[in-house]
Amino acid sequence: MTPQEDVLSPDDRDFVTALASGLEVILAFDEAHPRMTLSEVAARTGMNRARARRFLLTLHALGYVSKQGRNFELAPRVLQLGYAFLSSNNYRSVIQQVLEDITQQCGESSSLGVLDGEAITYVARSSSPHRLMAITLSVGTRLPAAHTSMGRVLLAQLSEAELDAWLARVTLEKHTDKTITDKGELKRCILEVRRQGYAIADQELDSGLRSLAVPAFDANGKLLGAINISTNAARIDHDTLIQEYLPLLQQKAQEIRTTIS
Repeated sequence: MTPQEDVLSPDDRDFVTALASGLEVILAFDEAHPRMTLSEVAARTGMNRARARRFLLTLHALGYVSKQGRNFELAPRVLQLGYAFLSSNNYRSVIQQVLEDITQQCGESSSLGVLDGEAITYVARSSSPHRLMAITLSVGTRLPAAHTSMGRVLLAQLSEAELDAWLARVTLEKHTDKTITDKGELKRCILEVRRQGYAIADQELDSGLRSLAVPAFDANGKLLGAINISTNAARIDHDTLIQEYLPLLQQKAQEIRTTIS
């Protein structure tokens, strides 16, 4: 979603509540909740049991949810929703090659993420052999934008009013002893990112995880997302990020800009 897009409010007559609720049911399933009963889905979505049941049974009939006894889980057909996004963006193969080049040159994982509400969503990734977090990062993974380098780079692209509105609605959770949880401090950090053109997130989301990100634009100046390098703080210090990895990321961002129109 681009910052300039108009977004319907739930009370707008064009807003389809049933569609929104169906998607909410799908999104209720995640790594911590891969399989749930009707009562658990109702609790996670805030729906009553009758409403949750109708949506689950409809999704089951359409092939997006499977049912075993009292338990529901997502069916493989859900992958078509994500594939539709990836296949409709013809720049993905270029981005993927750029990320793989970054990994080959520095030996670290590299990703492209986009801003999606309060989170960033990974839409392309090149993984190194190094394990960086307790969770497995892959295409589709969502992480809190406030505490990631890609998130801060993307937030820095918002206008002042859009950034203030985002900060007003976001909830900042403490993940490590380095996590910024004060909204004023976070805004100052994002404004600094806007000024310097890159962001570093140093162990704010996961102890030992240090990452660097820059924005990625196409030849027309359209924001495609943010590209990053993720590494372990015990192996790569701050100076290496700035002196070696930042020029590499900036070079690759420029390559994207000159290749994708």
